[in-house]
Amino acid sequence: MADQDVATKAPESDAQDNTPQPSMTDHCASDRPTPAGEVPTGEITKLNGIDVYIAKPSDYPHAPSKLLLLLTGGTGIKSTNNQIQADKYAKEGFLVVMPDQFEGDPAPNATMPSSEQPSFVEQLKLGLAQTTKAFMLDMWLARHTPEKVLPILQKVIDGAKEEFADAIANGGGIYGAGYCFGARYILTLAGKYPDTVTWGQESKPKDVESGGFEKGPEIKVGAAAHPTTMTKEELSAIQVPVSLALVENDPVFPSELAITAKESLEKNKVEHEIKTYSGVPHGFAVLGDYDDARIMSEQQIAYGQMLGWLQTH
Repeated sequence: MADQDVATKAPESDAQDNTPQPSMTDHCASDRPTPAGEVPTGEITKLNGIDVYIAKPSDYPHAPSKLLLLLTGGTGIKSTNNQIQADKYAKEGFLVVMPDQFEGDPAPNATMPSSEQPSFVEQLKLGLAQTTKAFMLDMWLARHTPEKVLPILQKVIDGAKEEFADAIANGGGIYGAGYCFGARYILTLAGKYPDTVTWGQESKPKDVESGGFEKGPEIKVGAAAHPTTMTKEELSAIQVPVSLALVENDPVFPSELAITAKESLEKNKVEHEIKTYSGVPHGFAVLGDYDDARIMSEQQIAYGQMLGWLQTH
């Protein structure tokens, strides 16, 4: 295991600790340029009433496959980069189901062209745009809470158990991989969580508090890159083997959460690996081009980490 790679920081002041952490970054809501010559080969279809992108191995169903539930960041299933990412896993033998977690409402993306020396007016416009975008992202997150997302994922899982029972049986369960927003839900599905399908409301009923109406784990193994909006309770609930590709100094998954994840997994004797990448932005593991060759190299390493974990479990 690579949990020794978890980064730690010196204690910070109370003022810093009380500073609100961002829920998402620009990398969660916008795509990098698509790699030259890459085009998606899967298709968008319906599974139990939910839009999903399906990518299959070229020899499926004539050869056995394993089912991978792939959850995207905020750009969703119509993102070309996300589709190509799904295709990459399919080429490695996984039947990939990538659901629309957002019901056709991907994260807002409002960008402004920048110049090397912006004028005062341009700086004001840029500041306003950034403030507006942050507000839009917060509003978007308020529309896509666990109470809304988990029932969608449950429908997809139920549909997959019928449509692709052979792949699930061949793999001994459902494999899971996720990035950014989707990484949070892969880790949720890797443990016990409130059954929002049963209660379907914002506030937990008392039965949930006492241990009733719980579900999970829904996957047999998970791989997650730079999760967003995780809580310590969710990290402590993980029960199946997980691989985490984290970002050093990540504003949406600070080192305190990385330490919590490590300590909880060790305490609960859950098989795991944690690798922390330095000098890369949140979202770096999502397929897409960067001018910085080092980021591109780390992107490939993170993909290899996640793929390797899935293949060996």
